[in-house]
Amino acid sequence: MRALAAVAVAAATVLGGVGCNDDPAEGALGPGTVTVEVELHHSRFRPARLKVLEGTTVRFVVRNTDPIDHELIVGDDAVHRRHERGTEPYHPPKPGEVSVAAGQTVETSYEFAEPGIVVMACHLPRHFAFGMRGEIEVAAAS
Repeated sequence: MRALAAVAVAAATVLGGVGCNDDPAEGALGPGTVTVEVELHHSRFRPARLKVLEGTTVRFVVRNTDPIDHELIVGDDAVHRRHERGTEPYHPPKPGEVSVAAGQTVETSYEFAEPGIVVMACHLPRHFAFGMRGEIEVAAAS
């Protein structure tokens, strides 16, 4: 528990300084493969914002501390449109898409190939509307 809190605080600390310098990659995670622990708590992602370098693969370790099920969906607009329609109530693990039962911890990985903003969300009924979403800023590699 303390380790997860420390990761969230460290990520928030690093991301808090992003955007106030001339190097868009400063403070970004990567390159290569990095692990990010994400806690699902009170129907929120912790951390809800990340910054990575393009070409970085993030291994998400997702821990659901809520008494209800959630999911972590990472991807482009087309991925989120598909999930908003609710055609997949359960997700077998595949890159960037995973269901997380209450009290469980699961993993998924996602490669951030190009600069921009990538959304992470939970599309279970009413979760996204309630605010269960976050952003991953993908910075250009120098």
